[in-house]
Amino acid sequence: MNIYFTAGETEDAQQAKRKLTHQYGHTPLDQAEIIVALGGDGFMLQTMHDYLPSNLPIYGMNKGTVGFLLNNYEEDGLIERLNEGEITELHPLKMTAINMKGESFEALAINEVSLLRESRQTAKIRIDIDGHMKVAELTCDGVLVATPAGSTAYNYSAHGPILPVNAGVLALTPISAFRPRRWRGAILPREARIELTVVEAAKRPVSAVADAVEIRDVAKVIVEENRETTIRLLFDPEHNLEKRILDEQFML
Repeated sequence: MNIYFTAGETEDAQQAKRKLTHQYGHTPLDQAEIIVALGGDGFMLQTMHDYLPSNLPIYGMNKGTVGFLLNNYEEDGLIERLNEGEITELHPLKMTAINMKGESFEALAINEVSLLRESRQTAKIRIDIDGHMKVAELTCDGVLVATPAGSTAYNYSAHGPILPVNAGVLALTPISAFRPRRWRGAILPREARIELTVVEAAKRPVSAVADAVEIRDVAKVIVEENRETTIRLLFDPEHNLEKRILDEQFML
């Protein structure tokens, strides 16, 4: 199997890359059949973004801390694990952010798109779903839209729901909401068009973040799932992503 190895900047990850390339060889990206990523969840997320144009499946091995998106690191039997691995397909979110100058920016998010207040002032955000106003004014620190793969990350720490990978839904979760007091967010169909408009944008500035891409001083943000883009992750059968997300709901 033609493998392209990539690794995080830590010495542990770099040492693992040296060992594995010596054992299995290292194929140029344009000739590779698969990408093996060595690092933590942050590096795995970066790898998915960086190698999206290659359309190659990515098999991650944990050389970081949590390793939620990664398989266990083992040096032996890699070819067998790659051949027996199960593919999970993910579709990122497309963020279209319009700033206060009227400039438009686009970015993809594999985990979530989040709107965050920039100053001591709380943010005020209007929420429209498919052209219909649902929340006239959410007073909050921010709000986020998470994919199933990202639902166990920032979304979960903001008390949002954990979503099964194949459920076909997105999480809309407020961040430290003050008004309306009883609103805890929503679960939306993946086809939903989510429009987030910043109220009093000049007085209460807000930034929009799609994974690692930040656009400051936004006036409006539109979030939709990008079905035209597919990310393929490879997992060991006994510990695939769907099972991990299911198990995460029972962690105490």
